[in-house]
Amino acid sequence: MTSPLGEKAAAARLSTLRHIAGIISIVAGLIVLAALITQITDQISVGRFEPTEYFAYFTIQTAMINIVVLIAGGILALNRERDTRLYTAIRASIFSYALVTAIVYNVLLRDIPNDDGYVGPVWPNESLHVWIPIYIALDWLLTPGRVRIAWSALWLAVSYPLLWVGVTMLRGAATGWYPYPFLEPDGPNGVVGVITYVVAIAAFIIVLAALAVVINRVHTRGVRGVGHGRRSTGPIPVVRADLR
Repeated sequence: MTSPLGEKAAAARLSTLRHIAGIISIVAGLIVLAALITQITDQISVGRFEPTEYFAYFTIQTAMINIVVLIAGGILALNRERDTRLYTAIRASIFSYALVTAIVYNVLLRDIPNDDGYVGPVWPNESLHVWIPIYIALDWLLTPGRVRIAWSALWLAVSYPLLWVGVTMLRGAATGWYPYPFLEPDGPNGVVGVITYVVAIAAFIIVLAALAVVINRVHTRGVRGVGHGRRSTGPIPVVRADLR
């Protein structure tokens, strides 16, 4: 049995870790912001920046979401002992978006050149498609202070990608431009290929979101009194799952 003094020391240690994680989250959000600014300014400098196309990419839209979520989460970690339930559900969603972005890019898109031969700065691209997704996954696995979320969080995770696909396909039908080759109905795989990719990626996002919920529920098992992420007047409750 852990003594009260030992529990107090463990809670203090978890609080310190949470503050450190909060600072790292803010830095990560600023890195994403810097990556987008670098890409935009570089494309402007060579006269190829098209805002309506640049901001239509899933990677770019989720990167903008990441900026807000990571910085807000860092501020939350520095000021509260537990995240709110809504924030935790959103963080689970970006966990799935980050991993699907990294995997789809590195498996399907990495070696495909731009139509105009443009080659942008390397570090922003690698940050958005490799390092930030790795960080988001590790953060979800390791950072203390989450609250328990319900399985209904899966609907939140899948709603944005489905909306993005719908808008992208409608826009593509009207303009003939699609952000990714595997979404082109006139491409080598045809309409059947597009449907196959969309369904497969949507299913993958659901699996990743479900994994995020499972991880969350394992981490928060046995934690009481933090269901709504309110500011607590006492130390962070210490549970075995937090002592990693």
